[in-house]
Amino acid sequence: MTNSATLAPTSKTAPATAQEMQSDALIERLQWRYAAKKMDPTKAVPQAKVERILEAARLAPTSSGLQPYEIFVVTNTEVRARIKPIAWNQGQITDGSHLLVFAAWDDYTVERINMMFDLTNTVRGMKNEGWENYRNMLLGMYPQRGAEVNHQHAARQAYIGMTAAMVAAAFEEVDCTPMEGFDAKALDEILDLRARGLRSVAILPLGYRESDKDWLVNLTKVRRPREQFITEV
Repeated sequence: MTNSATLAPTSKTAPATAQEMQSDALIERLQWRYAAKKMDPTKAVPQAKVERILEAARLAPTSSGLQPYEIFVVTNTEVRARIKPIAWNQGQITDGSHLLVFAAWDDYTVERINMMFDLTNTVRGMKNEGWENYRNMLLGMYPQRGAEVNHQHAARQAYIGMTAAMVAAAFEEVDCTPMEGFDAKALDEILDLRARGLRSVAILPLGYRESDKDWLVNLTKVRRPREQFITEV
C-alpha cells in the first residue's frame, strides 16, 4: 500500500494563465466601477489615461465600419459650466476633469459613406470587388431611408463607442458617469454641432470619486443573476 503522505498534492484545476488573470482583473474592475454621483474637483484624470479611453472608443466596432459619430472632449471650465444647467445640474459635469460628448451624424449621406469606403481603400492599399459592391448597396439604401431613421441608427453606434470608453475607464480605474439626462438641442447649440452635421446623444464625465460625499459608493452593485439574464440556446 502506498503511503498517502508521500503523494504529491494534486489540483482539480489548472493554474490560471496570464490571459485568464488579466480577464479576471477586468471583471474585478467592472465590479469596482459604478456611476459616480460625486467627483472630486481637485483630481484630474492624467492625459495618458484619457487618450487610452478615447482610443478604446475609436477602436470600437460600428455597423459597416462607418463610425457615424464623433467625440468632443470638453475641458474648458466655462463651457462645462454652460452645459451643467441644461443637464439637470448634475455636478459631475463640472467636478470631473473631462466631459466626453458623443455626437452622432444627423444623416447618412453619399459623401459620408464614400468617405469611409475611400478611407478603407487607402489604408488597405487596395480595392476589393465585394467591398465595392457593398458600398454600392449602402449607397442605394441608406440615403433614401430618411434623416431621422439614419440618425437613430448612428446614435446606436455611438452607444457602442461609449460602452467601450466606459470599460476602458474602469480598466484605468477612472470613474465615469454615462448621462442621457440633458437638453440635446441646447447642447448642440453650445458646441455648434448642427453646423457640423452632428447631434449629441450621450455625455460621459470622467474623474475620480469623492467617496465621503457620494451616497452610492458603498452600496452593493445590483444586477440580475446570470440565470435570469442569459439564455443559452
